[in-house]
Amino acid sequence: MSEGARRRAWLISAVAGLLLSLALGASAAFAADPVRAVRVWPSGDYSRVTVELAAEPRHTVHLVRNPDRLVVDFEGLDLDSLAGEVADKVRPDDPYIAQIRVGRFKPGVVRLVVDLKTESKPQAFLLKPIGEYGYRLVLDVYPAVPVDPLLALLAERESKPAGIEDAPRIEPWPLEPKKGRGRADKPVAHRLVTVVVDAGHGGEDPGAIGRRGTHEKQVTLSMAKRLKALVDAEPNMRAVLTRDGDYFVPLHARVEKARRVRADLFVSIHADAYILPRARGASVFALSERGATSAAASWLAKRENDADLIGGVNLDVKDRYLAETLLDLSQTATISDSLKLARAVLDELGEINTLHKPHVEQAGFAVLKAPDIPSILVETAFISNPEEEKKLKSAAHQDKVARAILAGIKRYFAENPPSRGTIAADAPEERAPALVKPAVRRN
Repeated sequence: MSEGARRRAWLISAVAGLLLSLALGASAAFAADPVRAVRVWPSGDYSRVTVELAAEPRHTVHLVRNPDRLVVDFEGLDLDSLAGEVADKVRPDDPYIAQIRVGRFKPGVVRLVVDLKTESKPQAFLLKPIGEYGYRLVLDVYPAVPVDPLLALLAERESKPAGIEDAPRIEPWPLEPKKGRGRADKPVAHRLVTVVVDAGHGGEDPGAIGRRGTHEKQVTLSMAKRLKALVDAEPNMRAVLTRDGDYFVPLHARVEKARRVRADLFVSIHADAYILPRARGASVFALSERGATSAAASWLAKRENDADLIGGVNLDVKDRYLAETLLDLSQTATISDSLKLARAVLDELGEINTLHKPHVEQAGFAVLKAPDIPSILVETAFISNPEEEKKLKSAAHQDKVARAILAGIKRYFAENPPSRGTIAADAPEERAPALVKPAVRRN
């Protein structure tokens, strides 16, 4: 062999060895920590499994019947790494997922099996890295027959015991005899006023995080439950939560729930952060058609609207309610009512806490875009402020905030009574008495 041929052979061998070394190194690096975490978020609406990975996965997903199970095949994943993350993640009371199993399907392929408790319509989608998250494969397990929030509300009222965490049972307004002129008395039935209470964030979306590690999603859920219990304790009102546990609800789905139960009001509770830790005080927002009333309001609205990107929404699914609620925002009357409600709540919050600004602000919050329901977003305090973070974790302060919001709601209804249905169809002229007396303002 000539000298030139020997040099070419040596060069080819060296390059091949280098490429093999790089390939083995990359494979070892990927196998060393391929799975960052596996998280399971159960709820009555659906259950979510999130597999977070360091690199974009090569995978296939399919549904197997009899018995129902969701199967995911991963190429190039380390079996032990995935199995270690899956262990003991499924709760016994998960309504849709029985267990998650991991095994070797064939050389180079690891199989993850989600055993389902009931017939389901699962969805699977991949989220690209955002914030502190890497790639996330999301498996959403929906029931074949969706849960009706109105029926769930009626069932809840029949079954739940009293308590601050679980709303007390309340009786509907009694039938009142109608005084007719020379004709038989007919009963008149008044409906309960429905307030939808939205706990911001949840599940994959922690919301803002305080310096002491407090998650906004935990604070908002606790306050929402307290407000629900207080509303349910009123003889003529009831509350519905958009979420009652630590799971994510897309922004448009929160609006959809409010519309399906024919809500009279929508109140979204938050405890956000700002770029400056000295920012403090409570704020109340209504929807704006023409842009935000301040730079801070615009920044905050964008941050809240980005929740879907963090919480994880399947953008391939078209939802008719999303199109419906974002269609026409020339809802002057609804926004006007929202501003009245916001003013009443802001005044009450000013009695127990510093106000960030003394007036109601407006911005384009997606969660406030129900075209027919007065809606407000309450920033109870800044969790990024160490002093306010400490207060937000306090049960006593949470209760004060919930009571202030309720007082504002009652003031609004006293001045703007809702329309009421009646079974005396031949007496449309009759007006029901005011729900509550106007609150006495404190000096």
